[in-house]
Amino acid sequence: MTKNNYYFDAEEKKSFELPGAKPHYNPDRYGQVQHICLDLDLDIPNQSFSGVCTITLTPIRKNITQLTLDAVDLTIESVLIDNISQPFDYDGEVLTINCLQPTTDEDIKVEILYSKEKPQRGLYFISPNEYYPDKPSQVWTQGEDEDSRYWFPCFDYPGQLATSEIIVKVPSDYIAISNGELIKTEEKDDKKIYHWLQPQVHPTYLMTLAVGKFAEIEDKWQDIPVNYYVEKGQEIEAKISMGKTPQMIEFFSQKYGYPYPYSKYAQVCVDDFIFGGMENTSTTLLTDRCLLDEKASLDNRNTESLVAHELAHQWFGDLVVIKHWSHAWIKEGAASYAEVLWTEHEYGKEEAAYYLLGEARNYLQEDSSRYRRPIVTNVYREAIELYDRHLYEKGACVYHMIRGILGEELFDKFIHTFVNDNAHKTVETIDLLRAIEKATGYNLSPLFDQYVFRGGHPDFKVNYSWDSDANLACVTIKQTQAKEEDGKFKDLFTLKIPLAFGYIKEGETPEIVNFSLKLNQPEHSFYFPLAKKPDFFTFDVGNYHLKTVKLDYGFSELKAQLNYDPDIISRIYAAIALGKKGNLEAVKTLREVLEKEVFWGLKVEIAKQLGKIKLNQAESALIANLNQSHPKVRKAIIEALTHHKSEASYQALKNIVINGTESYYVESSAISGLGKLTTGSLEEKQSEVISLLEQILTQKSGWNEIIRSSAITGLSHLKTNEKAADIIMEYTALGIPQPLRLTAIRCLGAIASGQKPDKLTLILEKFDDLMADSFFLTQISLISGLGQIEDSRAINLLRILADTSPDGRVKMRAEETINVVRGKLAKDKTLKDLQREIDKLKEENKDLQSRLAKLEAK
Repeated sequence: MTKNNYYFDAEEKKSFELPGAKPHYNPDRYGQVQHICLDLDLDIPNQSFSGVCTITLTPIRKNITQLTLDAVDLTIESVLIDNISQPFDYDGEVLTINCLQPTTDEDIKVEILYSKEKPQRGLYFISPNEYYPDKPSQVWTQGEDEDSRYWFPCFDYPGQLATSEIIVKVPSDYIAISNGELIKTEEKDDKKIYHWLQPQVHPTYLMTLAVGKFAEIEDKWQDIPVNYYVEKGQEIEAKISMGKTPQMIEFFSQKYGYPYPYSKYAQVCVDDFIFGGMENTSTTLLTDRCLLDEKASLDNRNTESLVAHELAHQWFGDLVVIKHWSHAWIKEGAASYAEVLWTEHEYGKEEAAYYLLGEARNYLQEDSSRYRRPIVTNVYREAIELYDRHLYEKGACVYHMIRGILGEELFDKFIHTFVNDNAHKTVETIDLLRAIEKATGYNLSPLFDQYVFRGGHPDFKVNYSWDSDANLACVTIKQTQAKEEDGKFKDLFTLKIPLAFGYIKEGETPEIVNFSLKLNQPEHSFYFPLAKKPDFFTFDVGNYHLKTVKLDYGFSELKAQLNYDPDIISRIYAAIALGKKGNLEAVKTLREVLEKEVFWGLKVEIAKQLGKIKLNQAESALIANLNQSHPKVRKAIIEALTHHKSEASYQALKNIVINGTESYYVESSAISGLGKLTTGSLEEKQSEVISLLEQILTQKSGWNEIIRSSAITGLSHLKTNEKAADIIMEYTALGIPQPLRLTAIRCLGAIASGQKPDKLTLILEKFDDLMADSFFLTQISLISGLGQIEDSRAINLLRILADTSPDGRVKMRAEETINVVRGKLAKDKTLKDLQREIDKLKEENKDLQSRLAKLEAK
C-alpha cells in the first residue's frame, strides 16, 4: 500500500500512542485455512450484494467446538459446516459458530450465506449523483489493514495464508477483475459471471475485486500479461502513466533474485480510491488521480514511483508476507526503497541519492513535528495507525543503511536469500536479520536495535579545521541528540562512519583520502596527520546513514566541497551550510554553482538557500536564473522568490502567470506564489492579484485541477482579505471538481486565522455544513482546515470527526489535531495572561514613579 501525503505541523513532538492504544497480537489459530471461495452477486444500482463465503479449514487440533470469524456489519443468513446447518451467534463484529460436531483431523468446509446493503468499508460502490453526474459507475474493494471483514467473513489477520477464488455476477456491460487467473466467464440472462482463481497463498487483506466499464490496454512481460484498466477515454494517459511496468518487472525480477511470481499483473485505476495504491496479489488498484497527461508527465515522476512501489510489493508483501502488522515496515520500507532502486536503474545514482534524501527528510519532518516511535511496535489502537513516515520512509532508509554496510554484492545476496527462503511464507523482522547473517555472515542486530526497535536517529554537528603547524586535520563530531541522565547518555548511537579529505586536481577527479571512525560518545575529537592541507572534507562518505548533520567549518572548505565533492548529497549539505552564512560571498558562490551545475537537484537546493538569504543580490540571482531549463529548478526558484517581497519578484511571477509555461507545476507555483508575495509591503497589489486569480478560476483547469487549486492556495495567503475568503468558500461546495474542492476546504482553514470574528463564525458554520460528507479525502481535508483555526469551535468539530468516522486514519488525525489546537490555544492564553501581568506591572510602576516624583517635588 502506498503512503499518503497529508500531514500537518505540530509545535512539539507528541506521543505516538493515543488514549486507548494497547498491545496487539495475532489470535489463536483454529487451524490452517486452505482455501477461500467467494460467490457474489452484485446489485450495482442498489449498491448491495449477496453471496456465499466458503472457507476450507484444516483443524490444528481435535475437539474444537467453536469457531470465531471476523465479520463486521454484515447480514448473516446461515452457516453450514460440511453441508450441515450450524447454530451461530453474531454481534455485528464477530461471527461465533457453535459446531454441532467437534473437529477431527479431517478438513472442514464452512459455508456462510450473507449479504450487505450500502457498505461503508471494505467494498465500495461508486456512482454518479446530482452533484457529479459524470462520475463512473464502479465497485472496488480495499482490505488493508483489517477491512476484508467488512465484505466477507474471514480470519482477518496477515498471518493466515490461503489460496482463493472469486466468482462474481455483474451486469453484462461491466468487467470484473480479481486476483490470479480468469478461468471462466459465463453469460446468464443480462449478467456476466467472472470466475477468478488465485492458486498461490496470500492473506485475506490482499483479496480484491474491481468492477467497472473499463477500457483494457494489453501489455506483457515475457509471456505474462501486463494489463492496464482505466475508464474509457483515458487510454493514452494509462500508457503514459503505467507503460514502464514490463521494464520494472524485469528489473525487480533480477534485483530480488526471483522471477515475477504470478500468472498476470493487472493495474486497475479506480475513482475515489482511499489510498494511492494497493498491491493486491497480481492485481494492484491505483487511484485514477495518478493518471498523467502528456504535460503533467514532463516533470511528474510520482506516478512512476507509485507504480514501482506497488509492483515491488508483489515480492515484498505478497510473495513474502508479514506475520503481524507490527512488522509492516519489512514490506513498506522495501517498496519505498524500491522507488529509490528503480530511480537509480532508470535515471542514475545522483537522481537516486536525491530521491532518498527526500525520503529521509519526510521521515525527519514527522519525527520532529509529529511524534517519534520505534519502527516495530505492537502498541496502537488500529493497525492503520502504523502506516506513517516511520514505516515507509524511515524503513527505506534502513534498507539503504544495510546496503551501505554490506556493499552491492552482499546486499543483493541478502535480498535473494530473504526472498527465496521465505517465498509463500510469513516473516517477522528477525527473519531479515537471519537472512543477512545467512547470506553474508554479518550480524546487524546493533543497527536494528538503534534504528528499528527504538525511535530516533543521530543529530551530528561536525567541526573541521586545519592545524598548519602540525599538519593535522582536526575533526570534532558531536551527537547533539544525546542527553545525559543520571551520569549516562540517553539516545546515543554507536556507528561506524566513513569520512574523507579531498584534494582538487585541475581537470581531474579529486584525490580522496578515506578514513573510518567508530562513534560511540557524545563528542569525539580526531586528529589526522596529512601531508598537506586538504581542499575539502566529507562526513559520512556515501551518505548511507540516516541522520541530520550541521557542518561547522570554514568558507573556503565549504566552497570547495560544494564545487568538487564527488557525492551529490555532501555537496547539498555544503550548499545548506553556505546558505546559513548569509553573506554576499555565499550568494556569489551559490549563484556561480547554480549557473554551471548539471544536476537539477543541487540547483533546487541552491535556490532554496538563496530564498532564505535576505539580500537583494540573492533575489537578483534567482530572477536571473528563471530561464533554467529544468522545470523543477524553475519551480524552486519561483518558490524561493516568494521569500523576497519586492516589486521585482512580483513582476517576475506575474509574467509567468500571464504568459503561462510548458509545466503545470511551474505555473501553479507562480500562481500561488503571487498570493504569498502580496502581503506586507506589497499589500496594495491584492486587488490586482485577486482579479487575476478569479480569472484563472473561471478560465483554466489543468491536470487534476492543479492550476485552479493553486489559485485557491494563492488566495489563502491573503489572510485578512474578506473577499479572498468568500471566493474560497464558494469552491467548497458540492459539484466543484473534487481535487479543487478538497484544496478549497484546506485553504478555508488557512485563511480563517486572519478573518474578523463575524467572518470566522461564518467559516466555522461552513465547516459544520461540510461535516456531512463522509468521503475519506474530504474528512482529511476538513481536519487539515480545522487544524489551522485556533478556536474551541474547531475543536468541537474535530471531536465529532474523531468520534463518528469509521476510518482509523481519520480518527487518529482528528485526535492529534485536537491536541495541537488545544496546545496553541493554551499557549495563546498563557501569552495573554503574561501580557496582562506585564501591563499590570507597567501600571503599578507608573503609579510608583508618579509618587516618587511627588516626593522629590516636596
